[in-house]
Amino acid sequence: EVRLVESGGGLVQAGGSLRLSCEVSGFIFDDYAIGWFRQAPGKEREGVSCISRRDGSTYYADSVKGRFTISSDNAKNTVYLQMDSLKPEDTAVYYCAGERGLTRSWYPPAQRDFGSWGKGTQVTVSS
Repeated sequence: EVRLVESGGGLVQAGGSLRLSCEVSGFIFDDYAIGWFRQAPGKEREGVSCISRRDGSTYYADSVKGRFTISSDNAKNTVYLQMDSLKPEDTAVYYCAGERGLTRSWYPPAQRDFGSWGKGTQVTVSS
């Protein structure tokens, strides 16, 4: 069974930082892409960042480029999203998602490309 569990969300002031974690199990970590999506109230879910374990590529949405960093720890089967210089508009529920075999040719990541999802973690940035 494929399982993804997010953690690390919380309340932070604008300009602050958070690090989200996505612990994955049930699939071959090195063959998967892990994406981070977010959904703010009243808005559609959007792709924020993605890392492909198959070709080592990464993707960032323009809105987070230069502020967010995605990384992975093979030993822990965990993908991280380091979020710096947070803004109130970053407030959302953040979800990680996994799919086998995705590479840079699939960027930007779309919800329909990912078959496995976590339950999400809330990030709130106060002004």
